[in-house]
Amino acid sequence: MNKYFAICPRGLEEHLLEELRAVGAEELRSTHGGVFFSGEWSVCYRANLESRLATRILWHIVKGPYQKEEDIYRLAVRQLWPNHFDVTRTMRVVTTAIKCPLKSLDFVTLRVKDAVCDRFREDRGDRPNIETRNPDVSIHVFLSENECTLYLDTSGQPLWQRGFRKASVDAPLKENLAAGILKITGWQPGTPLVDPMCGSGTFLLEAVQMALDRAPGLDRGFAFEMLRNFEALNWATIRQAAEARVKPAEPLDIRGYDIDDKAVRATRRNLQEAGFGGVVTVDQGNLLETQPLTDHGILVANPPYGERIGEQHELAAFYPELGSALKKHWAGWNCFFFTADLRLAKLVGLKPSRKTPLFNGPLECRLFEIRMVAGSNRKPG
Repeated sequence: MNKYFAICPRGLEEHLLEELRAVGAEELRSTHGGVFFSGEWSVCYRANLESRLATRILWHIVKGPYQKEEDIYRLAVRQLWPNHFDVTRTMRVVTTAIKCPLKSLDFVTLRVKDAVCDRFREDRGDRPNIETRNPDVSIHVFLSENECTLYLDTSGQPLWQRGFRKASVDAPLKENLAAGILKITGWQPGTPLVDPMCGSGTFLLEAVQMALDRAPGLDRGFAFEMLRNFEALNWATIRQAAEARVKPAEPLDIRGYDIDDKAVRATRRNLQEAGFGGVVTVDQGNLLETQPLTDHGILVANPPYGERIGEQHELAAFYPELGSALKKHWAGWNCFFFTADLRLAKLVGLKPSRKTPLFNGPLECRLFEIRMVAGSNRKPG
């Protein structure tokens, strides 16, 4: 069995672990920002194809101690890179570190690149070309205080890139973070879902794929297809099984609204591009005036964070109005707000039943859950 590390947004590790368990992963262990696991290549292929939460899947090559850059070079040059990928493939090296005592990670990157190229020259008489933007193969170097781990990336483009073209509006959520938030809300297909601040429609797109049991990687390729040990027949069988599970697209009780007509047009275009036109209802609407069409469901929203001073004041005025609108219109609904503005819970005037810490890139955020049971959420004065 191979060893792997799956990267994900911080806060989603345990949810990713369960997702990987479902595709057959073994020896699962979560850590900050990801999950270690083991499995045959079929598990790696399925994880790339089916994971909604992972950012990328890295194949563990070797781990060893180091004190200086030359120790890392020697570790890298001993690996049989020509057995893993062909000299005609373009490559890059990516280095990340925690508590690393070395002065320059760029120099580490350079030395690992030199080691790989030196190994190819020795074994094949030629070296692969370097391509930093869109390489065929990426080698990932992870440095702790005294250990170096080398990985080969099996994903290629980040897995949150689902493969269909997407029109964007300001500050869109990454798809895997949106999928993780939907998991935390407990939303299940068949339950009414509303995103009243839908932006470019990321929550809606992820929810539709969940409802149709559509693997998020069906429209894209992966870096494991570039490796020498790629099992083409195995991969074809896995893809075909995933395609066979997809349910027919039909109208769902999933709705999106946005006050900005540009966002509404972008969401409709994105749904159409993904093949989900007519599956989701999207209309222009102000959250403060929008009313649900059923007496229960899940509301999920990613309000603006107010990064500029003027916006901070606007949001401080908006939050109490939001609280009033929720009490007036959304009784019986579970409402979730994902934000980096930690004032929301206090200023909205409603007591959250749950506050889940999550990270949007480096930005610490909260997912506030507010259960709208009529008359029971107002904070005491």
